[in-house]
Amino acid sequence: MNDGVRDWPRVPPNLFAISFGLAGLAGAWRAAGRTLHTAEAVPDAISVLAGLVLAVLTVCYALQGTRTLLADLRHRIFSPFLSLAPITVMLLATTLAVHWFALGRALLLAGLVATLLVGGFLTGEWIVADLDHDSAHPGYFLPTVAGGFVAAYCAAEVGLKGLAEAAFGIGALCWSLVGSTILNRLFFHSKLPEPFVPTLAIEMAPPAVAGIAYFAIDGGRRDLVSHALAGYAVLMVLVQIRMLPTFLKLRFAPGFWAFVFSWAAVANYSLQWIALDRPPFARGYAVLIITALTVFVAIIAVRTVILAVGGRLLPPRTPALPIPAPPVPAPPAPAPSAPRIPEESTR
Repeated sequence: MNDGVRDWPRVPPNLFAISFGLAGLAGAWRAAGRTLHTAEAVPDAISVLAGLVLAVLTVCYALQGTRTLLADLRHRIFSPFLSLAPITVMLLATTLAVHWFALGRALLLAGLVATLLVGGFLTGEWIVADLDHDSAHPGYFLPTVAGGFVAAYCAAEVGLKGLAEAAFGIGALCWSLVGSTILNRLFFHSKLPEPFVPTLAIEMAPPAVAGIAYFAIDGGRRDLVSHALAGYAVLMVLVQIRMLPTFLKLRFAPGFWAFVFSWAAVANYSLQWIALDRPPFARGYAVLIITALTVFVAIIAVRTVILAVGGRLLPPRTPALPIPAPPVPAPPAPAPSAPRIPEESTR
């Protein structure tokens, strides 16, 4: 790596939440179109923006070199966010498949394989690593829970139902296992550091994303599973409302993008229920939800741009510590001399 690249600010993997959140906003607009009949150009344009952001972030991150990638894969805090890149690829590929089915489906499969590989590696890493409960945060949902449910939705959208069901199984089982560990940490251990408090919003994403995936697999039918997922999603939204005073005390930071996909997933799921049930004033509800979400994302995007213009978006790169020279081995101690036998004793 040359000196110019080494002097660049650090590009942490949690910045992939920006493109992930924009892809979630595009999905919510597509769900709103079922009720409002809005033009497909709107979610398509947002998807293009998400793709451009993902491409820029991927190039900037890759320029840091494989050493940074390997370190982040083993990082107790940042490692889960690396999965956001291939998960976002799956979402964008599903949009692409609407216009170019073969290309979109191929890109989706590539993103799915990458998501599975990252999820498998990180799960194995967390098993063998010396972790403690204070290392955990809701971002640990991302590689296998979010990855599994998003893969299930995307695979179902391109007609790969068997693959979608398998991915749904990964998401559901990992949700039950990882989710209990994270809640145990949040309930009975120390509070999250302030920069990671926004990840608490991720707690409401699993039931919403699972519900979206279940609708895609099962054709949008109402049954025990869909009602159970909706009920848990409502509970998690109420939890977020309780935590609102905590969120309002935070200083704005790039970590706020953790709010975006979670609320986009809840909005998407709500809009799908509205399109399915057609309650009175359905159009009014849909307009209110998609407008509120879009304004929310726009505010976070504008504040992110302000940070970038002011040079405060990226943390400074920590200079690499010099590699110490190997220690010089001490000279071996002289072998003890044999005891001298008195001359008289030999006579």
